[in-house]
Amino acid sequence: MSFFNSDVVRAEMTEISELQEDIYKNVFKFSTMTKEEQLFHVSMLEKLLDKQKILYTRLSLSDDPEAKLMKQNIIDSATLMGLPKDVDMNILFNNMSQMLEVMKQQIDKTGSNQ
Repeated sequence: MSFFNSDVVRAEMTEISELQEDIYKNVFKFSTMTKEEQLFHVSMLEKLLDKQKILYTRLSLSDDPEAKLMKQNIIDSATLMGLPKDVDMNILFNNMSQMLEVMKQQIDKTGSNQ
């Protein structure tokens, strides 16, 4: 069975796509959101990041040529965004998680007066 024919993988990719759509739709409204809305937005980012980590791990463990190609496309995209070619994506994911924690702390500290 192809990697992308798995019901689990297809469901996860659909959820990733839906989360991305919801996040991108509201990203420019972030500064005008209430504290609770901002925290919810960050929690959606955390959920998205967790799902992306899991998908990347599945891609890394798969021998399917399509999975290997998708993994390479992710690495190539990261390189195009300025990351080193040999960057460990798991370190990148962990750094992003830490950034989201900082965001939550900052929102809790300052909040929004909306």
